[in-house]
Amino acid sequence: MDVTLRDPAGAPRPAGPYSQVARIDHGDGALLFVSGQVALDGAGEVVAPGDMAAQSRAVMLALDALLRAEGGTLADVVGIRTFLTDMSRLAEYAAVRREFLPGAPPTSTTVEVARLFRPGAVIEVEVVAALSGGAGRTPPPATIAAGDGAVSAPGPAVPVPAV
Repeated sequence: MDVTLRDPAGAPRPAGPYSQVARIDHGDGALLFVSGQVALDGAGEVVAPGDMAAQSRAVMLALDALLRAEGGTLADVVGIRTFLTDMSRLAEYAAVRREFLPGAPPTSTTVEVARLFRPGAVIEVEVVAALSGGAGRTPPPATIAAGDGAVSAPGPAVPVPAV
């Protein structure tokens, strides 16, 4: 088993001294633990302060970029943790989440917090994704999908070691 902590090139930069992704390669698959994302623009400013739907969309796009940088997609998400500053706005977030995660829903935890680390931020989301069949590694040419450049390779489910 190999553990790598990194900030993938081309994906959002961390807003502090932490790694954006912890990747655990095990056998023919990998688990990706992606740090919590808030809606920040390229200058590190909060996108659409107070706007739950706009921030939810920006957060999902940031998560997608981080997953794609590691050879995954939002379809690989198996667990999601969401921190909202106002639980009464859960429906706004849920509507956007369904746009980005239309299939079987991953395991999920959603909690209300008093505040997030940036004024105006109303949501933070972190995910765990499971990649199988060598996704995220250099695949044979036949497994590279045309169009978006996403990597997909069939394979067994990622084995999860007992704790």
